[in-house]
Amino acid sequence: MSVSSSSPSPAKILLIDDNKMGLVARRAVLEELGYVVTTAGSASEGMKRFVETSFELVITDYKMPRMSGIQLIEKIRKEAPAIPIILLSGFAEALGLDEKNTGADIVIQKSANEVTHMVRGVRKLLRKRKTPKKPAASQGRASRTRRKSG
Repeated sequence: MSVSSSSPSPAKILLIDDNKMGLVARRAVLEELGYVVTTAGSASEGMKRFVETSFELVITDYKMPRMSGIQLIEKIRKEAPAIPIILLSGFAEALGLDEKNTGADIVIQKSANEVTHMVRGVRKLLRKRKTPKKPAASQGRASRTRRKSG
């Protein structure tokens, strides 16, 4: 009676946060849903783990010492541009953080509803990766943008 018999293997998620309590709580939620979660207590430790292992998704906090979540996202994007990334921040609304100015696929404001939003975001991004991409009008815009800047 295996619960995971319908899926080949659980998605591997890298979870990065300098707040130990937040890290433990989010990891427990994600593992309860069947994901394999690797944690890191700093952005530099997260980057080290990212380079050493392959992950299907990264979740990172915004405000961390020495390297912010946005700086970490920039480094991750250089290594693997297509990896889905969720940015968590208690300051998302106050600082106007969004997908365009952070490089994240989803930005989530830390709040009472954070776990619900995180779970929904994880499922959405992992579902996108498994679904073959159909040609979209946005791909045409991206190539026109590249031509203009080049």
